[in-house]
Amino acid sequence: MIKLKNLSKIYRTEDIETTALNAIDFEVQEGEFVSVMGASGCGKSTLLNTIGLLDSFDSGSYTFRGEEMANLTERQRANIRKENIGFVFQNFNLIDELTVFENVALPLFYNNVSKSERQDRVTEILKRMDIEHRKNHFPQQLSGGQQQRVAVARALVTEPQLILADEPTGNLDSKNGNEVMELLTDLHQQGATIIMVTHSSYDASFSSKIIELKDGQILAQKVNKREIKLV
Repeated sequence: MIKLKNLSKIYRTEDIETTALNAIDFEVQEGEFVSVMGASGCGKSTLLNTIGLLDSFDSGSYTFRGEEMANLTERQRANIRKENIGFVFQNFNLIDELTVFENVALPLFYNNVSKSERQDRVTEILKRMDIEHRKNHFPQQLSGGQQQRVAVARALVTEPQLILADEPTGNLDSKNGNEVMELLTDLHQQGATIIMVTHSSYDASFSSKIIELKDGQILAQKVNKREIKLV
């Protein structure tokens, strides 16, 4: 699904250049659950944002389902994001003034999905996420775990080919964090392709592959064969 070859990203100011990604090579197969780990500032979020077409890159190659992503216009990048990628963020990024239902329906609205189809698809995904009973509540009326379930529902409602999760349990206590990891594990078992940035070795242990970054370079890649059970 994803192939990065010699991919590099440099941030420049008038006085300094910072290499955020340095000759990154790796592949993600369809249906894999990949965790990206490393110390703060190692390039994890930059890598995720580059894969999600939120950031550009300076050199190298990035192909998504066989199509090269270099030199796309912003409109082309936006269209690929809308049609293929679901994002889950540490801070949920829900809109406080909208209900749960309205938050989840928002991507469908921007994709010009009809009102009746939006109704059906949002209802279905809220049932799947076990949050339908909260559909008329506002984000601040929910627990952290419930808010993250809404965020995951919003990411899935467009039926994306790829889910990108940036520290999805970072703002949650252990109980709510376990609920989110259980949810991502279930999605993976159902065939979802997931790339997750995390500081947590425990969270990473649920994934099928772990990539360790240091100073913008891949330090190690390993297949995770351990079966982890929630406690």
